[in-house]
Amino acid sequence: MAMYRKLGKKQAARKALLRNQVTQLLYNGKIRTTEARAKEIRKIAESLITMAVKEKDNYDEVTVTAKVAKKDKDGKRIKEVVDGKKVTVYDEVEKTVKKDQPSKLHARRQMLKILYPVVEVPAEAAGKKRGTKKVDLTEKLFNEYGPKYAGRNGGYTRIIKIGPRKGDAAMEVIIELV
Repeated sequence: MAMYRKLGKKQAARKALLRNQVTQLLYNGKIRTTEARAKEIRKIAESLITMAVKEKDNYDEVTVTAKVAKKDKDGKRIKEVVDGKKVTVYDEVEKTVKKDQPSKLHARRQMLKILYPVVEVPAEAAGKKRGTKKVDLTEKLFNEYGPKYAGRNGGYTRIIKIGPRKGDAAMEVIIELV
């Protein structure tokens, strides 16, 4: 008996397809796909959410001192002449930073092995590189989905059957996060 569905694809194509669909499911909250794919996506997505639930509060808050450039009212850096050279003036600022403990760092890296990077493009910046921003899905998993599903023992996804697809009559479903 097979341990997973092969979905009629070679290993590299299957892995890429599943990674892409899991990434889109976690980013958007729901996707439309075939039943066989949805059942495979469910396994991967639920394991990622379980990791996030277990490690959501596993960090230390550390206070660090950082140098930040002084800026004028226009937002330009203030420069000062020292020994005949223009040098940027810095202020020292105390910041509180979350530092992952080793188990959370390991979980984060395991998630990054599966998830693709997501770039959010606003409607007015369509087709342009400017104005885009990268979305950190691991942070979304730890900060949003971790607390949301903390009281739940599995079953983070729901599969709803839509009906057969027009072209090949494959059963189409919507897989969504509960």
